[in-house]
Order: sequence, then structure tokens, then C-alpha cells
Amino acid sequence: MSAETYRDAWGIPHLRAATAGELARAQGRVTARDRAWQLEVERHRAQGTSASFLGPGALSWDRLARRARLADTARRCFAALEDKDPETAAWVREYTDGVNEGLAACDAPEFARTGLAPGRWEPWTPLAVWLATHILFAGFPAKLWREHITAHLGPDAVALFATDGPGTAGSNGWLVSGERTVTGHAIVAGDPHRFIEEPGVYQQIHLSCPEFDVVGLAVPGVPGIAHFGHTGTVAWAITNAMADYQDLYRERLRRTGAGVEALGPDGTWHRAARHTETIHVAGEDSVEVEVIETDRGPVIAGGPEGLDDGTPAALSLRYPPRVTADLGFGALLPLLRARRVADVDRALDAWAEPVNVVQAADTEGGLLHRVAGRVPVRATANRLRPVPAWEPGHEWTGWHTPPRADLTDGVAVMANQRGPATPLGVEFAPPHRADRIAALLAGKERWSAADMPALHTDTHLASAGPLLDLVTALDGLSPGAAALRDRLLAWDRHMDADSAGAAAYAAVRGAVVRHLAAHPALAPAAVPPAYPEVLQPWLALVPRIAYALEHLLRAEDPYGIDRAEAVRAALEEVAAGPPAGTWGDTHRLASWRALPDTSGSPEPGLSGDHDCVLCTSAVPGLTDRAARGPAARYVWDLADRRRSGWVVPHGASGVPGSPHHRDQQPLWLGGELAPVVTDFDRLTKETDD
Repeated sequence: MSAETYRDAWGIPHLRAATAGELARAQGRVTARDRAWQLEVERHRAQGTSASFLGPGALSWDRLARRARLADTARRCFAALEDKDPETAAWVREYTDGVNEGLAACDAPEFARTGLAPGRWEPWTPLAVWLATHILFAGFPAKLWREHITAHLGPDAVALFATDGPGTAGSNGWLVSGERTVTGHAIVAGDPHRFIEEPGVYQQIHLSCPEFDVVGLAVPGVPGIAHFGHTGTVAWAITNAMADYQDLYRERLRRTGAGVEALGPDGTWHRAARHTETIHVAGEDSVEVEVIETDRGPVIAGGPEGLDDGTPAALSLRYPPRVTADLGFGALLPLLRARRVADVDRALDAWAEPVNVVQAADTEGGLLHRVAGRVPVRATANRLRPVPAWEPGHEWTGWHTPPRADLTDGVAVMANQRGPATPLGVEFAPPHRADRIAALLAGKERWSAADMPALHTDTHLASAGPLLDLVTALDGLSPGAAALRDRLLAWDRHMDADSAGAAAYAAVRGAVVRHLAAHPALAPAAVPPAYPEVLQPWLALVPRIAYALEHLLRAEDPYGIDRAEAVRAALEEVAAGPPAGTWGDTHRLASWRALPDTSGSPEPGLSGDHDCVLCTSAVPGLTDRAARGPAARYVWDLADRRRSGWVVPHGASGVPGSPHHRDQQPLWLGGELAPVVTDFDRLTKETDD
């Protein structure tokens, strides 16, 4: 038989085949069986056709996908892959052939519910899925925010709001060398923070053939194991480097009898590529979208007539795969074949995007801590804001050499803070998560794989300090507010689901955010520019204040805001109607689903918060519900892969009603890990394909 499928107790697929190509085909097939509806959703998102079945709410995304030319870029990248790396191109083709075979036999109930049938995957579709998944990872809309807040408060305000903004994705990751473990072999552990979707954005899988034997977290719709893997002799993991590698250009466009022209930095008008596409919208009339591409890149907002409100503006997006026709898929097979850290290192030289910080270790004591990905060399202004396309000096002139770093006291910790990627980025996450992990690791000389979940689930909130300092200094409060103040000051600063103190703190914090947003100094920034809806999360004032709150409460120039009075007003407001329950009563998981959930299952309460190691992100001032959090957790033990562990928020199966649809959620909520099983004799054989 060409391939065999086995399952463990959690329904995780373990695949065995004679060749890498047969294994890729089996991976595509089993992914389609387990995640058919998810694959259909991702295919539509990548092509900009999701409004055809999700309705008008998906139209803004589809416009961006079409105008940014995601599918066309994927086609270009696959064509280049066929030319330069035919082995990898053939491997990707095997995967998509397997997907199509699996979709033809799938019985996902969502298709019957919507009256749809699965569409066909092309060889370039996995590349389009990868692009669509990561196009917003670098947070290029943050450049629009910097421009927006500068217009209202001046350039000094940019730093005031600079923090891990809404919509970006982060992770925790730590590498403990053998000198700091009980076995003498390294441990790699962490958790990627992303929007929590159902089915999950990561798929636990085991891929085995004579060339390699790897367990890891795959992206459904993409072959191999890119981000988190363990081959038995080497393991690797990534965190978002927070690098800036996409540019926005302000374009001057004009219509001519022959089409559209753009003013270039040489002072002359150049023909821009232009065509129109039709987006079908379920329940509404179809929409026509004009697709324009200048010498800088595709125009993603505005056009010759400006934005929707008539503002004379057009923005083009320049991103590396569109420029190079290389999405980095050439790294995927070498990663699977890696035996030592040096192999991982060489494979990552081909990595493109997203730009990551990688940590890896092998059984011979090899260690790796480096940035991987492609970041262009260009003027500083490009990194900060949209730059004028008609002015010289904003072109790309080469690529940065990815930085490397060493361990400190046998440990490397990355949590999107400033680190080895500092020269490549602008905004980074606050240091709280990284500092907390480092402090916990420093608290014990020797660590084991079994110790790691305690770090995954730590709930200490260091960023509470500035607000609590202001609360401490208040006097003249009403009796209720004074009692609330005393409760907050007695709180242990842990955002535990069963903590009433955490609930009280969150309520006061949210009220402070709202009071600051309503202040005359900041309120004008609440009206965002007329950019597409899909970019608006980066331009919304309340989330920006929420995530930058500690900076705002400590800034030397408060922009005329009496912060003590804002905190006083918030304290009195909450005291008048204090929360009666605990943090978990309102801090609940809000998983994204393409279709409404009809199971009736309640949203589980969560521990953690945005700046906790257990990063479950609410949006203070708007909602306590958490749409982002650990999309998986993993511990890779280099002493014995069988002592490794992993977990996802829901389960291995994307099929509602399956026993493995949500069976890992109790583990995920409780901070536990499912064991990694690699011995096929301990697995249940499912099929010979």
C-alpha cells in the first residue's frame, strides 16, 4: 500500500508511507477528511471568494485579497518553484492531489447545511492559503495608525501608543539547554498566540517515511510541518519576530484613455496594470472590484478617485513574495529531513515570511537562536508610515542578513519583545511575558519536560502596576470606591478564572480605557480614516488605548489628561455596580467559526490576559471575551521524544459531532498536554490508502 493512517487516543493522525511524495498525498487526504470544511473556507479566503457563501460580512476581506493579488502571487510563486525547485513543487502537487481525493469522499455536515460542494484545489492553493493566513502578520496597517495619531496628537504620540497592537499575532517560546535540564538534553517549549478558530489553525500530525519521521503542528492546507516540529534528533519552534517587511506607498494615480497611470519617483507617469473582477455576495448583488498594480505593488485602498469618502488617496502594498516570487516553500522538505540544528539552520536560509525568531536544539547538544525570513533594506521612513511613491529614496535596495543570538545562563526566551529582531522591527510586545518566563526559569536550576506546563499557564499580570499605583494614591473616595480600592490593592495580580480580584481589576481597567478614549484630547482620534473595513482594527482608538494603557498612565506628557481623575471616575463608576462574579465569568473563549455554532455548548471561562504568559487577549474597554490565545501548546523533549507533549484548544477533528472535535479542550483549559506517541505499535490502524 502507498500509505497507512493510524490514530492515537486523541484522534491525531499518524501517517506512514514509502516515499515523501506518497506521504504528502496521504497528508492532504487525511487533512481533507478531518478538516474538509476548514479547507473550503481557507480556499475561498485565499481566492477572495468567501463572501459567496459567508455573505456581505466577508466582502471587505475579499476586496483586500483580490486587490493585494494573493492568489495571483501564489500562482507566480508556484511557477517559480516548479522552475527552481521541481522536487518541492512535485511534493506540493502530491499534497493537493491528496486534498482533492479526500474532499471527494468527505462527509462534513457543513456542506449539507449550506448546500455547497467542495471546490477543487490547484497546486498553488497551499501557497495562497499561506499568504492569506500571514499577509497581516507584519501589521502593515499600523503605519496608517501612526499617521492617524500623528495628525491628531503630533509625532511624539506615536511612541506613546507603540505596543503589540490589535490584530497582530505573537507567541511565547523558550529554549532550555541541557545544562539546565534534569536529563542533560535540551527542551524547547512554548505556545503560538493567534485568533482561536474552530477547527483550530494548527493540526497535530505525525509524518513517517524512510527519509524522515516528524511530529509537529501543521497548518491545515499546507504540506509538511513548518513552525513546530520534532524529528527525534532535532526540534524547532518559532515566535513572531515582529519584523517590518511590508511597505505602504501613497500613489498619485490618474485615468487615461488607455487605463490608469501612476506617478513614479522619476517624475514621469507610468502605465499601471488594471483589470476588474467580480465578487459574488451571498444574498446580495455581486460587486465589481477594480484591481490596479503600480511599479511598487498592488493598490489595496483607494484609487484614481481617492478613498470612499472622497479623500484623494491611494495606497499600494509592497510585500516580499510579490517582488521575489518566492514564498519560502523550499524550506519545508529540508526541515522534515533535518537531523541536526545545522540542518534546520540551512533550511531556514530559504525562509521568506512571516519573519520569525527560531529556537532549535538537537540530541548532540546543538542549539540555534536566530531570525528567519526576508526583510528588505530601505529608508527608515518606509518602516514608519506610508511614503510617497513619486519621491525618490523609498525603493528596496537589498535584504537584511537575519540576526542571530546566544543563550543567557543556558536559556533563550522569546515572547515578541525586543531581542535579536530589534534591528528589523519598529514596534514590539511589552517585555512582561518574556521577563516573567525568564524569571520563572531562573527560579530553578534544573528543569524537566513535565515542569513546562506550569510556565505555559502562569497568570501574573505585571502590566497592572501603573494603574494600581494611581489607585493607591487616590483619596477622598466614596465608601464603595474606597472598599473597591482596598480589594484591588489586596489582589495578588494573577488573572485566574476563579479570581474575584481579577474581575474587579478588569472592570476598573475597562472603565479607565473608556474614560481616556472620551477625553477631548483623544476623542478626535476615534474617527478613523475611510480605509477598508478589514484594516479598521488597527485604527480603532479604544483597543489602541487598551493595549497601550501602561504607557499612557506613565507618560511624562499626558496631553492635558488628568489621569488620576480618570482613574477616580472609573473607580467610582465600577463601585456603583461592581462585578459580582469572577474573571472567568466574563473572560470567555470566543472562537471564530465560519458558520454559527448550533451545538449549544457554552463558551468556557478563561484564565490569563494579554500581558500574562497565559496570553488570552480581551479588548479592555470593549469586551472581556477573548478571541486570541494559545492556538496550541507544545513541549519538545530532546532526551526522549516520547516525553514530549502537545495540545490544541479544541481537538484533532474538524467534524462537528466527532468524538475528537473538542476532546482536548479540558486539557487546554487545565494547562495539561496530551502525550506525543510515535510508536506505531501503540496506535490504532485506520486505513491502507
